[in-house]
Amino acid sequence: MSLSGTSAATIRARTNRPAGISRARVKVQNSFAPGGVDLASLVPLMYTFMFRNIASDGFIFSDPQAPGDISRDSMPGCVIAAPSFPADTPGIDEDYVFNWVRDAAIAAMEVAKAGMPPGPGGTVETLNNYVRFAGLCRSNIQPPLSQGHACFTIAGDPRPWTEQNDGPALQSTSLLAAYDQLDPDIQSQAAGLVNANVAFLLEVYKAPTTNLWEEHTGYSLFARSAQLRCFEDIEASTIAGIDKPAGLQPAIDWLRQAVAGHWDGGKYVSLMADSGNGVPPSPHNPVVSDYDPNIDVVQSAIYGAIPVGDTKLLATAAQLRSQWEEGGIVFYPINKADKEKYGIGPLFGRYPGDVYDGDTSHPIPGGHPWALSTCNVAELHYQLAADIRANGNVPVDDLSTRFFAQSGIGASTAPASAAAALVATGDSMLRAVIYHSDNLELSEQFDGATGFERSVHNLTWSYAAYLSAMRARVEAM
Repeated sequence: MSLSGTSAATIRARTNRPAGISRARVKVQNSFAPGGVDLASLVPLMYTFMFRNIASDGFIFSDPQAPGDISRDSMPGCVIAAPSFPADTPGIDEDYVFNWVRDAAIAAMEVAKAGMPPGPGGTVETLNNYVRFAGLCRSNIQPPLSQGHACFTIAGDPRPWTEQNDGPALQSTSLLAAYDQLDPDIQSQAAGLVNANVAFLLEVYKAPTTNLWEEHTGYSLFARSAQLRCFEDIEASTIAGIDKPAGLQPAIDWLRQAVAGHWDGGKYVSLMADSGNGVPPSPHNPVVSDYDPNIDVVQSAIYGAIPVGDTKLLATAAQLRSQWEEGGIVFYPINKADKEKYGIGPLFGRYPGDVYDGDTSHPIPGGHPWALSTCNVAELHYQLAADIRANGNVPVDDLSTRFFAQSGIGASTAPASAAAALVATGDSMLRAVIYHSDNLELSEQFDGATGFERSVHNLTWSYAAYLSAMRARVEAM
């Protein structure tokens, strides 16, 4: 792949770097103490890193599978998952130079929330392009593919991939957030996309779907929570041209019950099996035995409708943290080293049985921590801190006691002190992400033993997750 304005020497330098090796620990460690980095000062840089993964008229990506074929170059508004492909990233067999609907929507939300200076027409052209590209992708979908098709080429053509019904929901939520920054004619296109998404979701929200990690099909907590948030946003919208179908409120009521049904008495279950024989799904019948606790439960709050003060969510989050700290079933040694040396962390992975490290031909039992996972958990702490400051109540009960104890909070802790402690916990997690970054650039994963970056480089979602967490941090202060 080539980027307009990126020299061949830059591409070669990336290609020749040993896989999984990061330069950042030396550079960052010599620049500032890991526990003292000013997290807010890095927001403009992280936004820039994310923004360079968004195509425009003057910033074009080439298809690494067809170099030189301009018919397959990127269209404006395409958000690539990462500028990483096997020939560019030795030791990695994954090509991320595609547009995933989910990842693109998460990045577009950060563009919408960034307060970018408007162009001559008083609107943000990046967001106009995002809408145009989303419409192009939609127009290229043909049966048997559905409107939940998850992945497209950089030219807007469907890539052979799975159907994932969280994508249209996340896209709609981002379009609503971007609406006021769009050209009038693009606003009409955005409303049409939202209406089509909602009509589709109302047909499929009770059905199984491919889950967030694209590994299993079943009843996904993340998809249900994203759909619920989308429907609630539509119900509350005052935008002219946004339809509110008669089935919207019944769907909201049904999804609220469905989300609650993922609770198994000790944690939220990420995915429930589709038996295919008419037997109702049950949290006691998960698709795989080592899939929980799964980080997508926290993401169901960050990107979906589960309230951050839900103590069942907090009980699950406490188990997530424990499984990757010392003594946990998938303990990452780097978390122990970071805590003892610098008082930072922990870093979070995806789920106990994870084996993906960017190279599917060489699975790693236990997986590795992810930047986006860690940022999402940090954001949970920030959002909860803001909620406590606003309501003056710390939701400590039998379920959430363990979660709050991880931040030194007890039943008698004053709300202001509890909020401050939660912010400090989130900061510690983000400082670990920054400390292990590659000159502040974020890959998909960190090595669980060494802390060096690995897997695909410059993952768009990693930057978006950092930015989202920092927006929540502002509200928590």
